[in-house]
Amino acid sequence: MRRTAPEDHGPVRYGPHAPEPGLPVLPELAEVLAAAAGDTSTPEPTGGGPVLREAAVGYWWRRGLRSRPEDVAAAPGAQPLLLALLAAHGGDVLMPRPCPAWWTPQVRLLGRPAFHVPTPAECGGVPDPYALLETVRRVRAEGGSPNLLLLSVADDPTATVAPPELVREACEAAVDQGMHIISDETWRDTLHRPHERVLLSPAEMCPDDATVVSDLSGALAPAAWPVAVARFPSTGRGAAQRARVLDILTALGAFVAGPVAAAAAHALGEPEPVATRAARAAALHARLAAAAHHAVLMSGALSRPPQAGRHLYADLGPLRARLAARGVTDSMELEDHLSARLGALSPGGHRFGDELGALRVRLGTGPLLGATAEERISALTAERPLELPHVAEALSRFRSAFDELR
Repeated sequence: MRRTAPEDHGPVRYGPHAPEPGLPVLPELAEVLAAAAGDTSTPEPTGGGPVLREAAVGYWWRRGLRSRPEDVAAAPGAQPLLLALLAAHGGDVLMPRPCPAWWTPQVRLLGRPAFHVPTPAECGGVPDPYALLETVRRVRAEGGSPNLLLLSVADDPTATVAPPELVREACEAAVDQGMHIISDETWRDTLHRPHERVLLSPAEMCPDDATVVSDLSGALAPAAWPVAVARFPSTGRGAAQRARVLDILTALGAFVAGPVAAAAAHALGEPEPVATRAARAAALHARLAAAAHHAVLMSGALSRPPQAGRHLYADLGPLRARLAARGVTDSMELEDHLSARLGALSPGGHRFGDELGALRVRLGTGPLLGATAEERISALTAERPLELPHVAEALSRFRSAFDELR
């Protein structure tokens, strides 16, 4: 990731990736992909073949979302899938602030306005219902046509999980205003305390008005094997939207590669090795995030407790004077400073829709696992991973970067 680029609109191409797991590919998935690599007889159709879509149906059924193969579409990653969904729906797009770094560029690529709505104090990912209604009123008063709401109940960048009552209120407000909801649930399988935290999908309470998107790179497959799936409402309107999305994906040539589709279908089936890896990885990153969160708070900065994902979102506003003495006055300079100090990319809040002057940053936990595949696997399998020498050293460097700001 680079801060700037000489080409027009270039910075979009150097935006931050989603937080990486920092773990080697699960051998079982690599074997499935390798076994399918030689089969070129039947290319995967646009939207995914029956095996992949059936696997996605089973995945959602196990999470309480009844689905049918004809309600599912797959694409090579969340970005082309969301682009097709946005293009299939008309009108203006509303989303929380902050939001994933790639959402706003997607909307603007289609020549559509993107309106950011504040989130409540307790979490990110889902807009405050009252702020949502006020934004809708203002947009309409200015001649706009708000038609889509993007949200994420388990959020990047804030690493929080929206409480069910907030999800319900926000979704009811959106549907009452005639809006369709696109729920990005990529991080739902990375909850740090899955038995204590309740995650409510908008599709559970608004089944006719919510489309669910999940990128398998969240918990089940490597980001280098791009595949994402969408679950459409089981209605006539949902079928029409899915057909339109398939048309757009076809025009883009956005089909899932056959070997990747085979590995994705296997992962979505959640056999024991896949489920175990996902659970252990979530637990490991939960420990790392808790340690990093403690270091951030001890420096005097602010951060919501991380509840999902492989990251946390810190607000260094209380340290503004000390940062200014080091030449850091906005989130772009904060990104440069912490990336250099930590030796890992630390994207500033301006990339997620926050104001440039706000000193916010997303901090990933993947770099804390070690520099080699062996070190990372040892952290995954260790009973006390934070006590491993290479993990302890990485955490010490992290703490030092924030201790010097106290």
